[in-house]
Amino acid sequence: MSGLKRWAGTAFGLPALALGLGLTGLEPAQALPKFLDPFNLFGSRDEEDTSDLPDPVRYTATLTVTPDADDLQKVLTKASSLVADEKEAVSGSLGLLAKARNDRRRLVATLYENSRYDGLVTIRIEGRDIATLAPDASFDTSKPVPVEITVQPGPLFTLGTVRITANGVPVDPAPYDLTAGASADSTRILASEARLLEDLRNEGRPFVAVTNRNIVADSATDRIDIDLTVSPGPPVPFGQTYVTGTDRMEPGFVAFMAGIEPGSTFSTKTLEKARKRLVDLGVFSTASVKAGDAQVADGTLPVQVTVAERKRHVFGAGATFSNTEGGGANVYWEDRNLFGRAESLRLEGAVSRIGAEAISTTGRELDGFDYKASATFKKPGVLGPDSVYIGSLTALTEQPLAYDRSSISLSNGVEYSIDDQQRLSVAVKAEYETITDYLRTDEEFILASVPVTYTFDGRDNKLNPTKGFYASLMAEPTYEFNNSVPFVKARADASAYLSFDDESRFVLAGRVGYGIVAGADLQDVPNDRRFYAGGGGSVRGYVFQSIGPYYPSFALPGTNRRFVDTPIGGLSVFEASAELRFKVTDNIQIVPFVDVGTVGDDFAPDFSNLKIGAGVGARYMTSFGPIRVDVGVPLDPGRRDSDFQIYAGIGQAF
Repeated sequence: MSGLKRWAGTAFGLPALALGLGLTGLEPAQALPKFLDPFNLFGSRDEEDTSDLPDPVRYTATLTVTPDADDLQKVLTKASSLVADEKEAVSGSLGLLAKARNDRRRLVATLYENSRYDGLVTIRIEGRDIATLAPDASFDTSKPVPVEITVQPGPLFTLGTVRITANGVPVDPAPYDLTAGASADSTRILASEARLLEDLRNEGRPFVAVTNRNIVADSATDRIDIDLTVSPGPPVPFGQTYVTGTDRMEPGFVAFMAGIEPGSTFSTKTLEKARKRLVDLGVFSTASVKAGDAQVADGTLPVQVTVAERKRHVFGAGATFSNTEGGGANVYWEDRNLFGRAESLRLEGAVSRIGAEAISTTGRELDGFDYKASATFKKPGVLGPDSVYIGSLTALTEQPLAYDRSSISLSNGVEYSIDDQQRLSVAVKAEYETITDYLRTDEEFILASVPVTYTFDGRDNKLNPTKGFYASLMAEPTYEFNNSVPFVKARADASAYLSFDDESRFVLAGRVGYGIVAGADLQDVPNDRRFYAGGGGSVRGYVFQSIGPYYPSFALPGTNRRFVDTPIGGLSVFEASAELRFKVTDNIQIVPFVDVGTVGDDFAPDFSNLKIGAGVGARYMTSFGPIRVDVGVPLDPGRRDSDFQIYAGIGQAF
């Protein structure tokens, strides 16, 4: 066995491999200056308060990697708790010795994470190797105790022979990236083993287990050989679902919404999908869905659902501000669980365009503020666990650039989740509205429509995507009764995201959209059903609705003078955007962007009048998504555009 290291649960074997997970990349806390944090709310500044620490001992720590390869000096420095906590005192000589020995284990695990299995970590306190020190060793604590860490990383190991068997049947290691010559990082080996076990569980085998694990590091060849024996166990069907923790919610409905059919084959994906489905109801603060530890008498595996209900009623408010559209405010009240089956009712009111005319000289004359009130009722489970009925009643008055509009609408529809990435919604909508523009005075429209929307969401994160693809297809057949006009409004949008590095410090994001209105002439389509471009969700830098054909710049006899020189909208639209999102720190992202767009009065947008906006934004990363601020500049401003536009929100622009 000379030159070989073998482990199967020894001191630096799999426990050390496991220790390597999640322990590197730790940064020392950064405290604020005293004048910014007089009460020390954000941690220590220079020295820790040791008044409650028995026998406080301070130390100095140095770490040297020889030779430094693959930037290991930086990696190991981040992993070392002695270095990270250098400004924090420890309790006595015993505390310092314990910290040093724990740090050695961390550093060895970090070497394993970087395929260095023949490395040597030596820690000396006052020049004495901790491996030779007695447990009760003492140091001169009258001054900071010197601690020296030296690391000889050793050669880079790769995988050698990999043998995996399940019930005596060989398993191909290639799908799990465990082929000869591949990286031998400990975290990668553990992740590959976890993927193998997860795949077997998703074949319906809940009791899969590793019965033998033999890993050998050969110092003569710098290779890691793996011999893994797995007992997959038989496929097992799900049994009954049991629910605990409900208060107002009906346990039977919770089991129904979990959607795990008795007799269906066990799958961890099914359990996770059930948990997500319950969380998405919005009723529970926590939801756990777990299979039983053993089969019951009929051979099935019971499912245990444990939930905790959120507060039934919630009240909230918000505010907005734009340098062209003024201020706004909204309030809402919601009952999350009306009748015990996660039915929700949300009442909301909003007012906007407060002070719009006072802060902007590029807009048009307004008549007071904009108002909106709505009531939305949702009932999940109407067509199975993956569906929800949505009914809404909305009344509003609004004054965008192109028209004045008052409306009341009623919508009834169903949203259905086809799978984890695909969603389909179908609704029936009725609306009565009056619209005033340059040519008309309070023209009435009565409309019935059937909006249908399909979305595919392959993004890794909805609020801050770094990779993946998103697509949306919308079609809304509409019939206008007063003028007997049928038409169809349709739009397709797609977004894609590409990360240039593993930490997603540089992400390229792109978006493109195209829409048409077919079946009627422009003047027969109500103004709000036409296409416009410009604004925060379109071409940034330009005022909302400011891109596209305009009315004449002078008032004709018999026309409405308030709408002179305003957009008329179009029958087609094209928009595209590109952003380069790069992190300057872990929490701050800078985003230069370019947007383009045009609107046409035919099926083909007018690319000869393509408008371009450019700018830069900042993102502050939070646990609930990035806080976004963008400043856009119109490169070809029109008569209604300001010099710049400011946009703010939560989540990326697209």
